[in-house]
Amino acid sequence: MNSSTNSRLASSTPLAGKVALVTGGSRSIGAAIARRLAADGAAVALTYSASPGQADAVVRAIEQAGGTALAIRADAADAAAVRAAVEQTVQTFGRLDILVNNAGIGIVKPIDEFTLEDFDRAVDVNVKGLFVATQEAQRHMGAGGRIVNIGSINSERVPFAGAALYVMTKSAVAGLTKALSRDLGPRGITINNVMPGPTDTDMNPAQGAFADQMRTHVALQRYAQGDEIADVVAYLAGPGSSYITGASLAVDGGYAA
Repeated sequence: MNSSTNSRLASSTPLAGKVALVTGGSRSIGAAIARRLAADGAAVALTYSASPGQADAVVRAIEQAGGTALAIRADAADAAAVRAAVEQTVQTFGRLDILVNNAGIGIVKPIDEFTLEDFDRAVDVNVKGLFVATQEAQRHMGAGGRIVNIGSINSERVPFAGAALYVMTKSAVAGLTKALSRDLGPRGITINNVMPGPTDTDMNPAQGAFADQMRTHVALQRYAQGDEIADVVAYLAGPGSSYITGASLAVDGGYAA
């Protein structure tokens, strides 16, 4: 095998030899990210909370494509389960290079209908779970480690009512990303925040009255697909993003333009 062949192989699998953990990786954006990182050469662990069949389907798809994957049951709101998922990933694959904090929930209600249970659940999943996963994962990372948070463009623009808790938590993700870049930077670990705009997911389908309203705010006049978000995550997880950290990147089709 000559040097040009080696170069082509390296460019097609930039994450070869790396290990990634994707939280909430059983469906929608998380599943697309898990598949993409595996296609780029990483061994991928993914967590799920209530959809073992979908998680197993993602693992099978990765394995059928020649990759390596592992599904781990872990509710992002359960700190002990999150820590255990990181440990299981390291024990299974021997290392951890990439963490994608994708697990999240959206609770949309009029302000008078929110309960304290809603508040606690939103914070536990979208903020505490992300923080715990990051805290645990960074213990196993060396220089070149990558952490990618999945935030939301709604942390910057909210053209609809009822999203107070969701926006609060995703704004916290953006703030944590900036702050943690200072902690992790001296060790050569980057951390960035991807902010999707309207994206076709189980939680936010591209059909229906709400989707019709959201498309009027998107310059490209359509919803994103999960693979389009995964493309950006893959870049941030790869070698080409080595000088990007503490950033929030809008992947929103011009929603916030």
